[in-house]
Amino acid sequence: MATSQGLALWHQFVEERNTAGLDQLIADDAVLHSPVVWTPQKGKMIVSLYLTAAATIIATPHFKYVREITNSEHAILEFVTEIDGITVEGVDMLTFDDEGKLKDIKVMIRPLKAIQIVHQKMGEFLGSKS
Repeated sequence: MATSQGLALWHQFVEERNTAGLDQLIADDAVLHSPVVWTPQKGKMIVSLYLTAAATIIATPHFKYVREITNSEHAILEFVTEIDGITVEGVDMLTFDDEGKLKDIKVMIRPLKAIQIVHQKMGEFLGSKS
């Protein structure tokens, strides 16, 4: 139940790019494992910042989920999008707590060109926020 509740909020965030809803979606002690940053990003504030960047950069009009696998605690969502003419394939691995809040997200991206463009765009976005 908690996963389906959290997953519904996640899909709403992705579809609408509604960053105002992140406070309701993300647990206070959430952790994000980025494909372009080695260390886990910990805490609601930093996870919200990274997801805001992703909503701006990765969730382009071309973004779509092509596969979804879920159980009572986890969801694995495979996606495809395009950034500056480069096809980006990836997976969002989400874990929700008992309240349906996102407590862990790991993002994996391929191929190398896709990782490079995401790294560049995320750096530009996050650099403009500091």
